[in-house]
Amino acid sequence: MTGSTPAPFTADDYRARMERAARSAADAGLAGLLVAPGPDMVWLTGYTPTAVTERLTVLVLIPGRDPVLVVPTLEAPDAEGSPAASVITLRDWTDAKDPYAVTAALLDDHGRLGISDNTWAMHLLGLQRTLPGTSYAALTDALPMLRAVKDASELELLAAAGAAADQTFEEIRKVPFAGRRESDVGHDLAGLLRRFGHSQVDFTIVGSGPNGANPHHEVGDRVIQPGDMVVLDFGGLKDGYGSDTTRTVHVGEPTEEERRVHDVVRAAQEAGFRAVRPGAACQEVDRAARAVIADAGYGEYFIHRTGHGIGVTTHEPPYMIEGEEQPLVPGMCFSVEPGVYLPGRFGVRIEDIVTVTADGGRRLNNTTREMVIVD
Repeated sequence: MTGSTPAPFTADDYRARMERAARSAADAGLAGLLVAPGPDMVWLTGYTPTAVTERLTVLVLIPGRDPVLVVPTLEAPDAEGSPAASVITLRDWTDAKDPYAVTAALLDDHGRLGISDNTWAMHLLGLQRTLPGTSYAALTDALPMLRAVKDASELELLAAAGAAADQTFEEIRKVPFAGRRESDVGHDLAGLLRRFGHSQVDFTIVGSGPNGANPHHEVGDRVIQPGDMVVLDFGGLKDGYGSDTTRTVHVGEPTEEERRVHDVVRAAQEAGFRAVRPGAACQEVDRAARAVIADAGYGEYFIHRTGHGIGVTTHEPPYMIEGEEQPLVPGMCFSVEPGVYLPGRFGVRIEDIVTVTADGGRRLNNTTREMVIVD
């Protein structure tokens, strides 16, 4: 593991986040927020239950009231030891009680509530059955930017995760590729991410030759051949915050066409990065990158959005896609990752995580974007 361990977030940090979330809910016309175990709960409280089961656990945030965490009694000791426990009221329930009635007592029986996307259907239906006058909106729809703007500590953690991913690329380019399976290289990538401080590896995409034309191929048993283009896309969580980077390497000398496609994608990635500035709409980043690829004649082969937000998860709002008019704000972090995918032949993708600054953007990945030749 490299670098110093960052200071943990404090109860005051989590209180400020919960207060901000409650204010945002009120501004959106919501009576409150219900947050199930998952990324939103981690971001708001630092708490992850030891087991996520059919027993209801939910954080209740009501504007103007103290936060309440409803937990099964057998999970209460863990909840009491969580980072935000001193600023949350715990309301535990035993197996003999109705958890929906316990939760309903905290809610407006005719309110519209935001609810975290990963809430189990049985829990949402249980609340609706207990409080038939309530209605619900998914947090992604109601408060899509809740976690989007990172503070200085979060930016530091994201930068450290990006640096660890960069170290991983610098090491993986030294390993042999030809004659090995994609899964072997993927195993190497996962090991390197952990070596450089990642506690969780979310994906290791190794798309060689024709497999590179599938953006989410991940890994397979294909043996990498001399002359292959190889898409390497990898990331995960380090100290609770995400990394995600892509570089496309070539086994031996590339053809003129392969160099041309790689140059086009590199120029598109640069154009997308240059479009990052406060006040610009997310779609402007997508348009800038896509225009370069379309002008080069490969528009139909760029088959996904240009980017996605990153934070306590590796994919979250905002999204760099046509139609997304959300303005960029300093502190937002997201990928810029255009690609060209030629079916049955090869693919190229280049990806950096970028954060919006006061006057533009800053890359959190800094390995070369030139084509790298591997053995």
